[in-house]
Amino acid sequence: MTSSLWALYNETKKQTEDVVSSVTCNLLNPDAIFANNEMSLEDTEIYGFDYDYTLAFYSNRLHTLIFNIARDILIEEHRYPEGLRAYEYIPDFAIRGLHYDVQKALLMKIDAFHYIQLGTVYRGLHPVSDKEVIAMYEGSHVPLEQMSDFYGKSSHGHTMKQFMDIFSLPEMTLLSCVNDYFMKHNIDYEPVHLYKDVKEAIGDVHVKGIMYRAVEADIEKYICYGEQTHAVLRKLAENKKKMFLITNSPFDFVDRGMNYIVGKDWRDLFDVVIVQADKPGFFNDKRKPFRRVNHKGVLLWDRIHRLEKGQIYKQDLTLKHGWRTGAIIPELRSEIKIMNTKEYVHLMTWLQGLTGLLERMQVHRDAESQMVLKQWIQEREVMRLRTKNIFNNQFGSLFRTYHNPTYFSRRLSRFADIYMASLSCLLNYDLHHTFFPRRNPLQHEASVWSDQVCAGTSKTPFLTEMTQIK
Repeated sequence: MTSSLWALYNETKKQTEDVVSSVTCNLLNPDAIFANNEMSLEDTEIYGFDYDYTLAFYSNRLHTLIFNIARDILIEEHRYPEGLRAYEYIPDFAIRGLHYDVQKALLMKIDAFHYIQLGTVYRGLHPVSDKEVIAMYEGSHVPLEQMSDFYGKSSHGHTMKQFMDIFSLPEMTLLSCVNDYFMKHNIDYEPVHLYKDVKEAIGDVHVKGIMYRAVEADIEKYICYGEQTHAVLRKLAENKKKMFLITNSPFDFVDRGMNYIVGKDWRDLFDVVIVQADKPGFFNDKRKPFRRVNHKGVLLWDRIHRLEKGQIYKQDLTLKHGWRTGAIIPELRSEIKIMNTKEYVHLMTWLQGLTGLLERMQVHRDAESQMVLKQWIQEREVMRLRTKNIFNNQFGSLFRTYHNPTYFSRRLSRFADIYMASLSCLLNYDLHHTFFPRRNPLQHEASVWSDQVCAGTSKTPFLTEMTQIK
């Protein structure tokens, strides 16, 4: 029996090479726009934009700046140990979408079903063993009542904070570095206090205007010009589309950046500009009426009856209409480039094939067959680890755990009709284009669809599934 299993193994592996060749001819475009929901650009008459990481992209130097300033605030204002100055920002340590257990001081990746991805749990800068994680959580599932809400906010009873914002990367790294220092020096500390102090220090970098002043003073160092923001805005304006800008940032900061990116006439492109919007509360808090802001950023007292072109406003707008949402995910471009490599395609194709073998051959219960299956399981675990590390050694892909979408992906699919790596992707489509989401097969549909596609071919169903997913 074992010789038959190995013969099937070798045949499947040979078929993998054929599939890899066909898949690599149909690579994903990192400059494409991807649809979660059907959406027509022709029917979209008004376009709204955020400023940070939508119209303006920042260099990694900004994350280093935020980390360094917040670290120094902890030392100088919260009286944390001077030894923390030895820690520097680690650009490739964390990814967005991670959860932080405030009580246990653990950083981790959680999937769409609230399961911790084992192998991605960190205390400080060091991984926590799967055995210890399972002991602490009595498994790997995090109960709903411990999770933060769907906007990532923690309230009473929520011990898991999710970091969704790109600006949260320095915060996660600082949390990990301070935890690391305390553990290395055997300092007894309360994790909840540490979390609150780091959060406050990071907040001060923004609220006190420290980051804004630093960027304005050396704008070429921190803002990456080249995402073709001006070209996108001009294209929309030429097609008679109305546009507005909504940002949590103050007017002076936005004005300085937009002058650099677009030009001094940038306000002429927008029908409405809203600053210090306090999103996401901006969209549903009816208690804060608009206030007009003059060109110097001073708040005016007059009552606002309507929004006028050329004026700057502060505060909130009630979300009454059927807004459609496009998400800018800068990490998407680098992840797609990895997915297009021959190494990744080969890994995923063979992983899918080996998983299919395990699923079908597990019916053989004799000792020799079980020994073979055990070897296959071990090989599969090694490959799963490789597919994680190819994106990020600590936490893997932003979008996927080993086989499930991440909690980040779940939120993205719920809130974004379309998503793309940068605003410049819009230049690849005319404004009559309709985005159609692909009909991804459900688990109970996949085998039926695969069998239909495989009719008259030598491909096995699970390999065909791989080409469909791709």
